[in-house]
Formats: sequence, C-alpha cells, structure tokens
Amino acid sequence: MVASVVGKLNAQYAKFFIGDSYLEPLSKKVGLANVTFKPGTRNNWHIHHAKENGGQLLICIGGQGIYKEWGKPAILLKKGMVIEIPANVKHYHGATKDSYFAHLAMEIPGTEPSNEWLEEVNDEAYLKDNEEVLKEE
Repeated sequence: MVASVVGKLNAQYAKFFIGDSYLEPLSKKVGLANVTFKPGTRNNWHIHHAKENGGQLLICIGGQGIYKEWGKPAILLKKGMVIEIPANVKHYHGATKDSYFAHLAMEIPGTEPSNEWLEEVNDEAYLKDNEEVLKEE
C-alpha cells in the first residue's frame, strides 16, 4: 500500500481514467509529476508520439501496479522499478485491483511530442491482466 496520497484529485485528466487518480506536478521546467492511483484505477490506452526520441519514463514509488504494451503480456510494477516507454508505443498503466499504486511520470524530451488518448481498458481485459501479473507474485 502507498503510505499516503500525494496531490489533488486528477480532475483535468479524469476522462482518460477509470477510477480515481491524484496528480502532483513536481517541476515547471520538466514534465515530471507524481501520480497516485486508487485500487482498480488505470488510464486509457494511450500513445506518447514523437518524431525522434520522446516517450515516457515511469519510476515506481509505492504499491503495486500494472503496465502493458499493446499485444504484449502485462508487467507487475513494484517500488523501485523503472519503465522506459518508447515513443509511439500504445500502452496503459495503473494500480492492481487491490492495491494503491504511485509512480513518478516523466515526459522524455523528443521532437514534436504529443499524447494521443485512446479507448478505455475494459474491466474484462483489466481483470485478466491482474490475474496474469498476480499469479507470478
């Protein structure tokens, strides 16, 4: 479990999440924020586009989470793990069904970066991903 929730309810991006998340921007110079997910919360499938370089870096700081790239097995996220998401890769991330999860999210600098928010991760697919990652626990 996460020791405490950092940030304010993430109302700005709520339409791209299932469940509640909390957002705390950490820098005005670099795209860096703390994101805390309540159990069962995940973001929609999305892509961090860039012509060169770019992507996203996740530094896991508490709880248990899930990361999945389209067409690949889900990964269980734990404190201390770092996930480097290349640009132009469809993916989602969030908490497992029974645990809070927190990570620092950093935008990797790139040429002409943009985010594309896509469809929700439905309950059936999300619960299947939970089963996969938690059975390895």
